[in-house]
Amino acid sequence: MRYFIIAGEQSGDLHGSNLVRELFKEDKNAEITCWGGDLMESAGATLLVHYRKLAFMGFVAVIRNIGAISKNISLCKHQIIEFNPDVVIFIDYPGFNIRIAEFAKKAGFKTFYYISPKLWAWNEGRVKKIKKFIDRMFIIFPFEVDFYKKHGIIVKYWGNPLIDEIEKRISLFPARQNMYKFLGIDEKPVIAFLAGSRRHEIEIILPEMLKIVKYFPGYQFVLAGVKNIPDELYLKIIGNAPVRLIKERTYEILFAAEAALVTSGTATLEAALHNTPQVVCYKGDFFSMLIAWMVVKVKFISLVNLVMGSEVVKELVQDDITEKSVLRELAAILPGGEKRLKILSDYKELKDRLGSAGASGRIAREMIGELKK
Repeated sequence: MRYFIIAGEQSGDLHGSNLVRELFKEDKNAEITCWGGDLMESAGATLLVHYRKLAFMGFVAVIRNIGAISKNISLCKHQIIEFNPDVVIFIDYPGFNIRIAEFAKKAGFKTFYYISPKLWAWNEGRVKKIKKFIDRMFIIFPFEVDFYKKHGIIVKYWGNPLIDEIEKRISLFPARQNMYKFLGIDEKPVIAFLAGSRRHEIEIILPEMLKIVKYFPGYQFVLAGVKNIPDELYLKIIGNAPVRLIKERTYEILFAAEAALVTSGTATLEAALHNTPQVVCYKGDFFSMLIAWMVVKVKFISLVNLVMGSEVVKELVQDDITEKSVLRELAAILPGGEKRLKILSDYKELKDRLGSAGASGRIAREMIGELKK
């Protein structure tokens, strides 16, 4: 069968790559074309457009790039018609994907959504479009079952694919003391910075993280960089601060770290699954955050807290991010800190709620079974 997959961000590329591998494993005649990234391409999919051309963060950034977004939508529609797939699979990235889903459904293509947009957080009205234009929704968080049930959409929780990826990677890791050597860093306790994957958020959040470096002389600070951000941007922000930039080694850095400062998003769950205590730090431009405050409907911004339904990790958002608050919360989760053992205990419960590994394979088999009906 022929599959056209659309992922517009780094995390979508990761999950998409595992799905691609499983689709090829289950469907020996699979032809897979995608909008995604290097990981999906390395998994065997034919990459048409890289997510680097799609990653616009925040309301203001979207408005500024409306022309480019419109051109991308037109191009995607043309490529779907040209490829003529048996199914179009959308991975998160709702602003773009829901518009393409409407086109694809009306054009007669089967439509699957893998990794639900965060409709439970904001713009809940989009559920009507999901119901109208998506044939099957495949979720990755257990609390989404009740959300969709409330809207008359039956979904099943098959597990979270991050578990697969992290277990696979950790099984290949050396012991922590040897990880220092692998990363090329000193044998000194590590505090990790995960400042996001988009230029805009890095420019706003990383300077806030750097303010606390001077308070922890007994630790070394490692910034987990991403490939699509140039070194020059990171180094300009870091300046003379004693922070080591290491790119494309996020899991290894989390494995080595005693604690982390993490931007909201998939990274919060990644840190938890590595048993790395964390403080979530998020800050956006004024207009984007103003609009977000008007429409966001959830109590928490981190996936860890959303899955658990309570504040497992501290969230410092916008004006809550101060030198004093970050210092206080980070000290509390380092070895000897009063919050560390409680976080590690809660992480165990989180893993129980997320379930066992193998989600990517289970979802791929379910997709193929649905297409064969």
